[in-house]
Amino acid sequence: MKIIGKLLLAAIVLAAISFFLAPGVAFFAIRSAADANDAAALARLVDYPAVRQSLRPQLTGNPASQSPPPSFLEDPIGAVRRQFEQGPMLGPDPNVYLTPAAIGALTRGEGRYASQRTAAAVDAHNPIPTPVFWSINRARMQVRDEGGSETIFTFERTGPFDWRLVHIGLPDGAAPAVAPAVPPVPRVMKSGKTGG
Repeated sequence: MKIIGKLLLAAIVLAAISFFLAPGVAFFAIRSAADANDAAALARLVDYPAVRQSLRPQLTGNPASQSPPPSFLEDPIGAVRRQFEQGPMLGPDPNVYLTPAAIGALTRGEGRYASQRTAAAVDAHNPIPTPVFWSINRARMQVRDEGGSETIFTFERTGPFDWRLVHIGLPDGAAPAVAPAVPPVPRVMKSGKTGG
């Protein structure tokens, strides 16, 4: 009987530890799926419409629209007013941050530079995320780059041990512009003719 009690206690402790560590497991699962270019795994781990919606106001530079919208159940008038005040979203496309390569770069703290990533980083620096908020249904983790800029990931519980990424908070600043391709300058030969 003592063995059964110890096994039961061990199972409860293991379940509690798993319950609290699940957002961290989800973070590393996202990094792993992004590195493997596994779109199906990322679709299970990332709520793309919610993350896209969280990125739009950050890319347009409108700080008022970065606050979370009021819930329709708690403030129906405020929620409807917010929809009309926002108007059409113009500006950079948030989808550049939602490719597997960009998501992998975000998990490594590349922040706004992640939009330029086109392939998974090989032998990249793999920083450990730091929890900044944890509740029963929501958790936030941050990753810092070498300069101290923070990228914040918000996860929401979808099951006892299942979490999905619902928000990405980019570091302050503007996204770097992608440099246009420069055509090669033709060489000038001694005879005055140009060559390629």
